[in-house]
Amino acid sequence: MGRREKPIDPGAGPVQGSAFALRTPRGEAGSPPYRAMGAEEIHAANVGTAPKLNGRVTLVDHDPRWPLVFAAEAARVGGALTDLRHTIEHVGSTSVPGLPAKPVIDMLLTVPDPGEEATYVPVLEQLGYTLAIREPDWYQHRVLRRYDLAPGAASANLHVFPAGCEETARMLRFRDWLRAHDDDRDLYARTKRALAERTWEYLQNYADAKTGVVEEILARAAGAGEEAVDPPGADEPGARDAEGPGAER
Repeated sequence: MGRREKPIDPGAGPVQGSAFALRTPRGEAGSPPYRAMGAEEIHAANVGTAPKLNGRVTLVDHDPRWPLVFAAEAARVGGALTDLRHTIEHVGSTSVPGLPAKPVIDMLLTVPDPGEEATYVPVLEQLGYTLAIREPDWYQHRVLRRYDLAPGAASANLHVFPAGCEETARMLRFRDWLRAHDDDRDLYARTKRALAERTWEYLQNYADAKTGVVEEILARAAGAGEEAVDPPGADEPGARDAEGPGAER
């Protein structure tokens, strides 16, 4: 989906250089909270050349092996980061039973400061991960990828955010709501399947096109008075949930 705007310090001037942060100032009359990324922004966010899809998105039915693949991979990552305070969560469609998804395991890793890449990137590279996305102006977000993961999962995306980040709370809230509400899970599944039939230049274009239904569902969760999800790392330093509650962004 479209990228949420990072809170702006009024004295800091305009947001610069972030590929996924919104350029529309928060609070501007009539402005949406999200917007789709352009090709230039997509290229700026990628470490190296941004891969083009130029086709349809391939979705598969939910695979019961996905939570097991996540748990095994989370154990590997967690074991390699024993000297760094962190949390790990399963997020994305593969974390919600009943949702169709790309066979890619999305993992959410929180660390004290994702900008300090030396504290985690070299260690994860030894596990076969490669730094793919760098967004210093959007919560210091990073994405590392690993391929040939396990039967049933083609790859893993490891999203890195700072502990206590509001975006991680949104990801977990969305995941948990879909796990508990079949009607919205099915609405999201229908939307994904319909959009997957279209042709997209970049995979990010497909993700951005889901923004409307994602925001609709999140608004419903908020209106229902769902208890807020504490951002990972906000309470217990070093806490890690390798099997715990997972969400689609």
